[in-house]
Amino acid sequence: MNRKIPIGILGATGVVGQRFIQMLEHHPWFEVAWLAASDRSEGKIYAEAARWRLKTPIPPAVAAMTVSQAFPEGAPKIIFAALDSSIAAELEPRFASAGCAVVSNSSALRMQQDVPLVIPEVNSGHIKLIDVQSWRQKSGGYVVTNPNCSAIGLVLALAPLHQKFGLEAVMAVTMQAVSGAGYPGVPSLDILGNVIPFIRNEEEKMEEETKKLLGQLNGSKIISAAFAMSAQCNRVAVEDGHTESVSIRLKTKAKSEEIIAAWNRYRAEPQALKLPSAPERPVVYLEAADRPQPRFDVDLGAGMTTAIGRLRPCGVLDWKFTVLSHNTIRGAAGAAVLNAELLKAKGYLG
Repeated sequence: MNRKIPIGILGATGVVGQRFIQMLEHHPWFEVAWLAASDRSEGKIYAEAARWRLKTPIPPAVAAMTVSQAFPEGAPKIIFAALDSSIAAELEPRFASAGCAVVSNSSALRMQQDVPLVIPEVNSGHIKLIDVQSWRQKSGGYVVTNPNCSAIGLVLALAPLHQKFGLEAVMAVTMQAVSGAGYPGVPSLDILGNVIPFIRNEEEKMEEETKKLLGQLNGSKIISAAFAMSAQCNRVAVEDGHTESVSIRLKTKAKSEEIIAAWNRYRAEPQALKLPSAPERPVVYLEAADRPQPRFDVDLGAGMTTAIGRLRPCGVLDWKFTVLSHNTIRGAAGAAVLNAELLKAKGYLG
């Protein structure tokens, strides 16, 4: 591509909005051309409006941009959305109705029947749901979503096993990083030296989204996968990286070496297409007895690789293991960027 595609970011001052800006700074296909946030940020220079929380500096061109109103008039035709669900439920349809391609990180529309919920390595074919959306038919606009930050790492670990052996039951217990709550997020007196065994709506999202992601496209809807699924979610005092303890029952019995091989050999369409944000290895098994750990493993594959370890027999189901994924990269901004790359490769971005 000789000329980069201009994109806009809704919710640009938040933690996920900042990740979008960071990840797109040197992107070969896309460039940030428009920013929008809440009314209190409107009209301000981005460097003044955003309390930057990332370790790399704000890209100079973005720092000097003026934050716009969150209206589709004047916005680019490709929008990355990093909005609270209540706001997204109003704004994302408005932008889609105006002819924008909305690549969303919000939960507001994920479970809507005609909205694809996509992990490109798992269910890239589900993007065909775009074609039945009323926005698409009227204005050319549409909405595509990526999963919850806790569901995406889990599903990347499950997909190779579901494809090869089939799943009958899944139980997952999460230990989720504080960055998943945004900024300012969880008060320090609540989380330091503590575990909070409740994240509103998180367990429901994990259970519903996992089944939709591993389901089958049937015309104009997704038939959710039929396995039993239970999730328990906890907030812990970790900056970045959601860790999950997972137990599974398989339809076809498998040996440990067969399961590990399924993970390590797993490649999918993003790797075949060589999409810019696709990791060389979407999932990787770590042999060390005490890994994965957020401190050491969360940035594998530039934060886009899901790390798995500690595979061993389960006394209740068949097998148990540990999963780690970067919640604001693979679980949020990076997931949406990869979705946009898939859309471009499939001809949905013009």
